[in-house]
Amino acid sequence: MKTSLQLLFLLFAGSSIADDLFSPSVNIMAEIEKWKTMEERIQRLEETLTKVLSENEALKTLVSDSQYNLQSLQQQNEAKKVAFSAGLLASGEGHTGPTDKQKTLVYKKVFSNVGNAYDSNTGVFKAPVKGVYYFRFYGHSHSGITMAVSLMKNGATMCSVHDWKPQGNGNTSNGIVLILEPGDEIDTRLWKGSRVYDDPASYTSFSGFLIFPL
Repeated sequence: MKTSLQLLFLLFAGSSIADDLFSPSVNIMAEIEKWKTMEERIQRLEETLTKVLSENEALKTLVSDSQYNLQSLQQQNEAKKVAFSAGLLASGEGHTGPTDKQKTLVYKKVFSNVGNAYDSNTGVFKAPVKGVYYFRFYGHSHSGITMAVSLMKNGATMCSVHDWKPQGNGNTSNGIVLILEPGDEIDTRLWKGSRVYDDPASYTSFSGFLIFPL
């Protein structure tokens, strides 16, 4: 009798376990679908994040390129502002020359030097950009003294002024329009054996400016 009761109990217990396995209270398939949906959302979120990061890097590159282009344009704009004017002597009065060879005149009294293309230590103007430039120079001489000055481009004579032993004081000038490449050098040179005079009125001077770039 006892053995029969035990067998019946086991039969009912096995039936209960089977019911739990095959008909659980939690819907396993539904849970699996939930996990699948969550994984898809995570994947889409990762894709969106990757896209945002990529767009952010592209934006950084765009901003960096824009800043570079702006700086480049500013530098080009500044390079287009070129003009200078200077008198020969910074102070006092007197003659320069004569010398036994051609001498570069160094204009020390700088009135303006926009773009810093003129060097008051050497008397040389160096073109910062390719363009059309205008230059003018004046030379002053006293009675009985020959004065002659030439404007030079890279060591070659472009134009000159000359006053041969005037009876009174003499003042001569010349001007020229030149096409220059970046780095071309312009200066004025006193001829061998001649003299030029200057005083606080800046009778002897040198000026130039960029008309337009090319």
